[in-house]
This record gives sequence, C-alpha cells and structure tokens, in this order.
Amino acid sequence: MDTVRIFVFYFCWLLSFIILARSLLSWVAPNPYEQPMRFLLDVTEPILAPLRRIVPRIGMIDITPVIAIIILQLLAGLVRTGKLTIL
Repeated sequence: MDTVRIFVFYFCWLLSFIILARSLLSWVAPNPYEQPMRFLLDVTEPILAPLRRIVPRIGMIDITPVIAIIILQLLAGLVRTGKLTIL
C-alpha cells in the first residue's frame, strides 16, 4: 500500500475511535467546556452534523455515531483492499 492509502486507512480508524470516545463520554454528561471534551466535539462535529440532517433520531437516541463509524470502517476496508484507489 502506498503512503496515502496507509494514511487514509489509519485516519479512518482514528476517527472511529474518537467518535466512539465521544459517544461513550456523552453518557456521563461531561462538561463540554473542558479541554478533552472540547477536542472530541471539535473533531467529530464536522462528521456527525451532516449525518444528523439525514438520519432521524430514534426517540431520544442519536444513531449518527454508529452510522459514521460504519461508513469510516467501510472506507478503511475499501482503501486497504485496493477497491478504492486514492490518487
């Protein structure tokens, strides 16, 4: 795999873990103004906000983090197997 494909693969995995961390921390209601939570919000919001406009909530449950992780993992798999070529 060339350098760009490796970078995209690991970047997708990293974003998946960051979205998972944000989702898990949202259950304990942390202060959104503290630095670690602010970082998680700033990194994940550009990914989750467009999905929220498309995917409806299920009651009080926001499933957009799950959908974002699925999309990122599919992209990582496509890049890794070479089915999706980048540059």
